[in-house]
Amino acid sequence: MKKDEKAEQPKNDKITELTNDLQRTRADFENYRKQMDAQKAQAVEYAKYETVKKVLPLLDDIDRAIASTPELKPLEKSLEKTLSELKLEKISSKQDEDFNPDLHDAVMMEDTEGDKQVIAETLRAGYKYGGAVIRPAMVKVKNV
Repeated sequence: MKKDEKAEQPKNDKITELTNDLQRTRADFENYRKQMDAQKAQAVEYAKYETVKKVLPLLDDIDRAIASTPELKPLEKSLEKTLSELKLEKISSKQDEDFNPDLHDAVMMEDTEGDKQVIAETLRAGYKYGGAVIRPAMVKVKNV
């Protein structure tokens, strides 16, 4: 080995070491950026979820107003469209529909005979947000 080659070897080793350090630092930063982006998206979703939860009592009032005032019936379609755009959907709880404890909260039970539980009456609407139940429908149940 020549004298110049011996002098170049430590420089090449140092360059290789610094290059590896730089690659690790870049990878660490990229992982950090991805983690921060995921946390930011999660925070935004949580804020939306909390806001939607606070609006549910207002939706209950609007439902009662529509039910008691026939002139407001056209408002129902507009409300459903807006809820859909917000990824908020009303849980189905029609009379004689099967009772599902994952979607419905039974607060009353009619004294009837039978093995199958169905909904007798909806007392308060339930909602799903983005496919997850945020408030189960409050229902009266009967056996058939």
